[in-house]
Amino acid sequence: MFGTTIGCWILLVATVHAESILTMTTSNGELLGLAFMAFFIITLSSTARYYFKFFCFIAFSVVCAVGPVPLMLIRPRDYRNALIPAYLCIGFGKMLGASFTVRGKENIQRNHGGVVLMNHQSALDLIAELWPIMGRSTVVAKKEVLYMFPFGLACWLWGTLFIDRQNRDSAKSVINKEAKAINEKQAKLLFFPEGTRGNGDKLLPFKKGSFHVAVESQAFIQPVVISKYHFLKSNAKIFNRGQNIIKILPEVPCAGLTKDDIPELMERVQRMMQREYELLSEESLSINNISEVH
Repeated sequence: MFGTTIGCWILLVATVHAESILTMTTSNGELLGLAFMAFFIITLSSTARYYFKFFCFIAFSVVCAVGPVPLMLIRPRDYRNALIPAYLCIGFGKMLGASFTVRGKENIQRNHGGVVLMNHQSALDLIAELWPIMGRSTVVAKKEVLYMFPFGLACWLWGTLFIDRQNRDSAKSVINKEAKAINEKQAKLLFFPEGTRGNGDKLLPFKKGSFHVAVESQAFIQPVVISKYHFLKSNAKIFNRGQNIIKILPEVPCAGLTKDDIPELMERVQRMMQREYELLSEESLSINNISEVH
């Protein structure tokens, strides 16, 4: 409720501030009336609250990403450029009601790179607190993101690797670059192996791309599991407050593996993550005092 109240006050302040750009015939009473109407709609309607919170989160995330660009220009392509946006998004996410507890930090090895695999449920995964604690983290994105100025520039400045998914030759080249980044820069490449968002009881089938990178680089895979977002239901348009659990699992070595080993490796890692996902999601129900009916 605190996140909702903060959001409503932000809306109220923004609406009142907009008075200066409205026509001079609009009275203070009309502005206040609109503001209070919006306040009550957001307070009473879960759907309005859902869209309002997501709008605030996305807008704030973009501002946090592009605001520090002048500072990022000092050290381009450096993973540390993403730390300021990461910390800001973490703080704002807590205001909106999405809090995370991180476990398994002792499983992070900073003396080498690797492939980090994380289940994907929502845009809120961006505030899952991994970037500041994983070390030399970076992500892989489709090349279209690069042209989304100024957000694409910010992504490039913090070291995002861009891939043309329609071009097989380009994809192979990017895999080679990713393997090189892991081995030479000790980078941690973050992937969503499901390829798309899923918030059911089962993880979606994993795609092969990240496993090809792991085998090509002969690196370690670091599975990371986030408990199910019981507080967030896209179909029902519900965005409440929730305490979530992130668990960083022990690394899975890929040294000595070949492309022929990828199917078995995928199955083994997915089983591991699925088992942890079920355990964490059950615990999350208890922490949030939720009784979920299937």
